[in-house]
Amino acid sequence: MGSAYIPMDSWVYPAMMRLYSMGFLDSAFIGMRPWTRRSVVHMLQQSQHDITGSDNEEAQAIFDKLLHELSDEAPMGYARRGIVYGTHSLYTRATGISGPILRDSYHLGQTLYNDYGRPYESGFNNITGFSTLAEAGRFSLYVRGEYQHAPAGTGYSYDLADLLSDRDLVKPYAPPNRPQLTIPEGNLPSQNNFRLVEAALSFHLLGHEISGGKTDAWLGPAQGSAMAWSNNAENIYSFRINRVEPLNIFLLSKLLGPVRYDFFYGSLKGHTAPNSPYTHSEMFSFRPTKNFEFGFQRTIIFGGKDHAPVTLHTFLKGFFDINDTTVTEKYSRDDPGARFSDFNFSWRLPFVSKYATLYTDFISHDDVTPVSAPRRAAYRTGLYISQFPGRLRPLDLRIEAATSDQPVSLSGRGQFTYFEVVQKQGYTNKGFIMGDWIGREAKGGNLWLTWHLSGNEWVQLSYLNKKNAKDFIPLGTTQNQIKAEVIKRFGPDIELKGSVQYEGWKAPIYKTGKQNNTAVAFQLTWYPQLRRYPQ
Repeated sequence: MGSAYIPMDSWVYPAMMRLYSMGFLDSAFIGMRPWTRRSVVHMLQQSQHDITGSDNEEAQAIFDKLLHELSDEAPMGYARRGIVYGTHSLYTRATGISGPILRDSYHLGQTLYNDYGRPYESGFNNITGFSTLAEAGRFSLYVRGEYQHAPAGTGYSYDLADLLSDRDLVKPYAPPNRPQLTIPEGNLPSQNNFRLVEAALSFHLLGHEISGGKTDAWLGPAQGSAMAWSNNAENIYSFRINRVEPLNIFLLSKLLGPVRYDFFYGSLKGHTAPNSPYTHSEMFSFRPTKNFEFGFQRTIIFGGKDHAPVTLHTFLKGFFDINDTTVTEKYSRDDPGARFSDFNFSWRLPFVSKYATLYTDFISHDDVTPVSAPRRAAYRTGLYISQFPGRLRPLDLRIEAATSDQPVSLSGRGQFTYFEVVQKQGYTNKGFIMGDWIGREAKGGNLWLTWHLSGNEWVQLSYLNKKNAKDFIPLGTTQNQIKAEVIKRFGPDIELKGSVQYEGWKAPIYKTGKQNNTAVAFQLTWYPQLRRYPQ
């Protein structure tokens, strides 16, 4: 039966990740998300005996909340689902920001990140939206739309915008390359938009979801971001084939274990040099043991107006060509595109597999895989401790470090990771980086300390740090954030999320001296009961 994807900003993912790192959900592929509602049910069903038979009350509480959330997918555990439809959520979020902000993931940094590329500015910001779901037989439809408001603001001066455009090799900084969505210049108008955040029609066939429209992609095991694809930028419209259930392949799975794979193809927006390129992504992930998972992924950006045509020939050339590209070929109609390769793994550590998970996510430019050239790879690595002994069992800790400032001669002036000499707006969609918010030629990381009140409620403190290299952004940048967040439920269907974030940043090329801002946000979400018509 077909099943809709669960949005990446759902509470389901941190809950599932905690269950996994407690030693359950052995069939989960944490480096390849989103998951469908039905695939999550299957993971829970396969671990039900282990969870309910354990003495881990935290795991049992999470399990109960997840079963309630997905009860329409498998009523009474294994009964047939029937037709499921209705309003899945209604929500509104108000965010007030005082002080100057950063909103430039391709250069200086972002005050708000992993937020679907939503607009924001100093002052009052609001999003108000809905999501609807329909599942019948092999078909599923999920639509999520919202009104987005951000006040007017003031961006970069012309001189700064011209310098950043020069760093991107976009010359001259003049129409049609002015304005650029990657460079917020001048007086920025207020935003009052209606946007489809997700909208996809899917058909289920032999363990695959074949879909068209807007869907999330988070291709990596980390929480802070994913080097290949995250929800930092607005989702692209794409055609997608996703093996959502683990597949056992004769002989191969004896060695590498079950496999999942994902492919999607679509267009990028907000590029001017060249305009309207296309992209496709392929990923394969394996589980050779219940505690170890690894995956290979590749993204190719190709085509664009007045460059290489988007044809079956150029698609196949990029898909199969693993050779270096000559300068003549790069600027010709035979350009295979900007090629980025990713390798990631996660490992529930020996002797503490119910407590600690280690993971790393690498991405490199113009290498078949980062494994072949680790010094050329940007990466995000982390350690997740899902519980502590005794009375501290509701506590978890996650630490991640990331860098895109590789120790190689090519890594200079921001022209390596997430950049390409032809596709000059690089790894972006509508101005935001599609991968890790750490951006180009930068170092930093995250820390989260979370106290879980129940399976879907928690209090969290987090910290973020980022620094851009001085040879990329003259005089460099420094960014620090401290954030407190609370998620509380009122009954099973009303969720209140509140957060306070303080940010201090320095970017002398933009504003002199230390700058700071405070962002206070409240989000109220109602999850109405879906309707189900038994078959």
